[in-house]
Amino acid sequence: MTTFLSLAQGGVLQLGPWALLAVTLILTHITIAAVTLYLHRSQAHRGVDLHPAVAHFFRFWLWFTTGMVTREWVAIHRKHHAKCEREGDPHSPAVFGLSQVFFRGAELYRDEAQNAETLKRYGHGTPDDWIERHVYARHNLLGIGLMLGIDLLLFGVVGLTIWAVQMAWIPFWAAGVVNGLGHAWGYRNFACPDDSTNVSPWGILIGGEELHNNHHAYGTSAKFSSKWYEFDLGWMYIRLLQACRLAQVRRLAPPLRWEKNGPVAIEQLGQDQLQGIIAHRYEVLARYSRVVKATVAHELKALKVRRCLAERTLLRRCRKWLLRDQAVLAPVEQAQVTRAVSVAPVLGTLLQMRRELTALWESSSASSDQLLADLRAWCQRAQASGIEGLEQFAYRLRSYAA
Repeated sequence: MTTFLSLAQGGVLQLGPWALLAVTLILTHITIAAVTLYLHRSQAHRGVDLHPAVAHFFRFWLWFTTGMVTREWVAIHRKHHAKCEREGDPHSPAVFGLSQVFFRGAELYRDEAQNAETLKRYGHGTPDDWIERHVYARHNLLGIGLMLGIDLLLFGVVGLTIWAVQMAWIPFWAAGVVNGLGHAWGYRNFACPDDSTNVSPWGILIGGEELHNNHHAYGTSAKFSSKWYEFDLGWMYIRLLQACRLAQVRRLAPPLRWEKNGPVAIEQLGQDQLQGIIAHRYEVLARYSRVVKATVAHELKALKVRRCLAERTLLRRCRKWLLRDQAVLAPVEQAQVTRAVSVAPVLGTLLQMRRELTALWESSSASSDQLLADLRAWCQRAQASGIEGLEQFAYRLRSYAA
């Protein structure tokens, strides 16, 4: 009887509180690694190939600890990238609201998993072997049931708590934090056409998924860190697997390169500079956004000196909209931006110049020679604009290299 009570209270392992905490963190971190390495970087984006043994371990572990089906997760994530921040995005705060995505992210995932069209269009290339069809996909709840039984056996009554944490870990961190906060709060290295942010420069808790803006800028890259101060734990794991010949990196973001001798003259701009700018277009736009921010700050200061309270209020309200592509703004927001431009005409010049700059990589019909001529003309107009920040930006733009 005593032995039975002991097993019920502490399980087979009879671990202390700190050991139980360590076990819980290890188990949940393996799940995080499975999501970021297998589901995300390997299956969804094909940035890295994992050895079959490693890939199947992760597939089994996810069935065992989350009940997630590879094809469903991959299809929903690919659709998120294809429809990001627009109607059809399965879990965008811009569409559903931040609180909805943060607190009900897992429900949004389950709802989209029922969409057969999503699975058919975006779920290609995922495992379709016997065990996937007859076990993992058909009995996806069996794994987490077995996990519950094992937790209770090994850890006793507290195993129920450990199991509950395991079940909540991915819905909270992946569906809530990454899909929610990762599109609403943080910093941006790249001005890609969505609201993605880097929640933290140190991708540790979620295996590198914290660097969400970097990922959206270069979706197929196996490495999420970009700046020298950023750390991607998932990339460290990939490098370790690669050293053991258990992983092969297929795609990385193009390295940022500069002309060795500094900016070239406008008339000497060539295909190297053009291709460098196009390859790093989101980084270029991020730098341009800093020019817009500095100009807005200057205009706000001038309006304060002139005591134009209403105009300052309008400009402060429009600051974030001035940094975005005007085509994605709501009509009300566009109207506010138009009013702000009438207050500070220099902003109208910056918005027009940004539209012309983005045409360099958005054009689908212009030849490379035409794009190069457009780049030279753009730099000439920027240098003659009389806007100090824009002139400096155009000067630095001539330093990009392929």
